[in-house]
Amino acid sequence: MIVAAESITSIDPNVDRNVGPNLDRLLIVRLSAMGDVIHTLPAAQALREVFPNAMIGWLIEERWAALLCAAGAARRGPRSPQRPLVDSVHTVNLPGWKKSLLTISTVQAIAKLWNDVRAVRYQVAIDLQGAIRSAVLARWSGAPVIYGAAEPRESPASLWYTRPVITHGTHVIDQNLSVVEAVAQRKLKVPRVQLPHDVEAELRMDQRLAQAGMGDFAILNPGAGWGAKRWPAQRYGQVAKALAHHGLRTILNCGPGEDDLAREAEAASEGAAHAMKCSISELIALTRRAKLFVGGDTGPLHLAAALQVPVVAIFGPTDPARNGPYGTQSIVLRNPESPTTHARRTAPDEGMLEISPEAVVDAARSLLADVATEGAHG
Repeated sequence: MIVAAESITSIDPNVDRNVGPNLDRLLIVRLSAMGDVIHTLPAAQALREVFPNAMIGWLIEERWAALLCAAGAARRGPRSPQRPLVDSVHTVNLPGWKKSLLTISTVQAIAKLWNDVRAVRYQVAIDLQGAIRSAVLARWSGAPVIYGAAEPRESPASLWYTRPVITHGTHVIDQNLSVVEAVAQRKLKVPRVQLPHDVEAELRMDQRLAQAGMGDFAILNPGAGWGAKRWPAQRYGQVAKALAHHGLRTILNCGPGEDDLAREAEAASEGAAHAMKCSISELIALTRRAKLFVGGDTGPLHLAAALQVPVVAIFGPTDPARNGPYGTQSIVLRNPESPTTHARRTAPDEGMLEISPEAVVDAARSLLADVATEGAHG
């Protein structure tokens, strides 16, 4: 089980002490991707608790906006269960804009976003992505004070920060929190996050589960961002078959471009697993109902952890101490021979291939037994 290190407040001694208590307009910049946005939510939640009445906005890629605001709900205005954390969601479409940069529609979209963000007159922007593009957008927001990690993922990004923060902690969630601690000028605890409740997605998911005859179920996620992080899909099917023998049915989460992986796992399960495609809102609803999640270092795993669903994590080249499941009961399986690298190799990590389906099933059974025991004593 991964236990993340406690973060320590990092405060720039040059910060104007009158800024903190008077802040009422703050902008978070974290554009993508799914897991990284989820890893930013605790810092944003902590910011909300420190500044409960502040206008907090978030600049994010359109593709991931459903992690902040339910589909169809207003993107700004009073907070609600459909948009529980931020007051305004500002969306960009950088990949799309890049393809059609000189078209009238793209220029109009960029101008509208520019006007919407700058009209708020944010006092502080907090770049929690650490990329050049996110740092430029934080400065472009018009906020006079820009916070970000002193050693960001892309080193030149720090040139756009007026308040570089020395981050602390091993896990990326703790590192993000330490940036927010500098803004709040106090030590903070990692809070439980709130994710949107999309009423229509919740109803659709209940109907889909009823049609599939699902009772208690586990989610298995054979996909991942690149090949080196993917445990073989066939093995997920073998895990599903074994879990079925222990009375737990399985849903295979099928993300964009993962149809072949889902079909391979479904075939190997011999009818024990049911593949399901979901929107982000539907995946949130589905994950809320799961008894267990099994998968690699990918966004759906971090969503499960944020929703406090027990997780069996299968790690290869990425470091679970930095990127592993956080805030939930979990077992992390990783071969000591796996190198720590973010190189986007297509071939499976050889160390990860040494993790057997039996090891994953044993971890799942152990974790479920622990959860049941804790529930009985709770």
